Amino acid sequence: MPDKYAQKDRLLKSSDFKPISTEWRSPSNIALVKYWGKHGRQLPSNPSVSFTLDKANTITSIDCSLKEDPAADISVDFVFEGKSRPDFSDRIKGFLSSVTDIFPFLKQVELKIISKNSFPHSSGIASSASSMSALALGLCEMDRQFFGGEKDLEFFQKASYISRLASGSACRSVYPIAAMWGYSRGVKSSSDEYAIPVTEMLHPVFHSFRDTILVVSDRPKFVSSSAGHQLMDMHLFASERFQKAGKNVVSILESLRRGEVEETGKIIESEALMLHAMMLSSNPSYILFEPETIALLKKVREYRADTGIPLYFTLDAGPNVHLLYPDDQKAKVDQFIKGELMKHCISEKCIFDRCGAGPEQLR
Repeated sequence: MPDKYAQKDRLLKSSDFKPISTEWRSPSNIALVKYWGKHGRQLPSNPSVSFTLDKANTITSIDCSLKEDPAADISVDFVFEGKSRPDFSDRIKGFLSSVTDIFPFLKQVELKIISKNSFPHSSGIASSASSMSALALGLCEMDRQFFGGEKDLEFFQKASYISRLASGSACRSVYPIAAMWGYSRGVKSSSDEYAIPVTEMLHPVFHSFRDTILVVSDRPKFVSSSAGHQLMDMHLFASERFQKAGKNVVSILESLRRGEVEETGKIIESEALMLHAMMLSSNPSYILFEPETIALLKKVREYRADTGIPLYFTLDAGPNVHLLYPDDQKAKVDQFIKGELMKHCISEKCIFDRCGAGPEQLR
């Protein structure tokens, strides 16, 4: 852990304490080059690049009051979408206990955390990315209010670091438009410890890129992403996968810089299929595709071949399909989605999203 984030002596004085309330909205993100496999304390086995979304987000509020017994365990009352969720609460409590060296005041306070998503939880739309980055931003904001500091690049870098400890892909959600996580020799300032913004590296065509999420299933996945990452430890093709992902990061950053939509799309689709190939060939193996997923992928490729319109697909670790396309093709592609693709979605549900401006503090 970097020394600059360890603050073991930074405690609250009860005489000066004032209750704090903060609320953040943080987006999900969609990885273009996938992170799959980790080591150590949430460190990636390969670098990744993602677009930051807009409408797919989590809003999390934190209310903080002083606790009578600072020696007691972490005190958290967690509510998700209006309901008490002990399973989520236990995970949140475990995470908060793991970062008391960074936020010592967590032992001194009682927290009420209320969270809600704009999209189905645990269905392969990176809900942990939006939820854990929103929580991390709230913690950093509490720390800022208690002990001072400004919201600058260092604030968001720290929030990215904290997000990573909660959920690896969450570290990319704290930046607008696009982010990269993981060390790459060819990218200055890249790090395994936190994500970095890469918007300035992108051609303008990608700043307004569209992402429509086709919700094939809103049921929780039967294999969690955490379990999937663990299966990479002994995967027969792990080494080759990590090397290829590293090369794809360099390639996609170059095509993003040049505004090469077709080349970017080829890498995006290859990465999505490779991710699921790792799942299919793991031991034990598992399949997250639904029959409708396959139907959608085929229709997208047929549409692109017939029309020449640069419409590409990707998927996270789930059955739902993300469609990526330039903003100037929105009218044609949206007509295709509504006419041909939505019928493959559960209750014809889809989320018309785009690259977004990143997190927002609501209070």
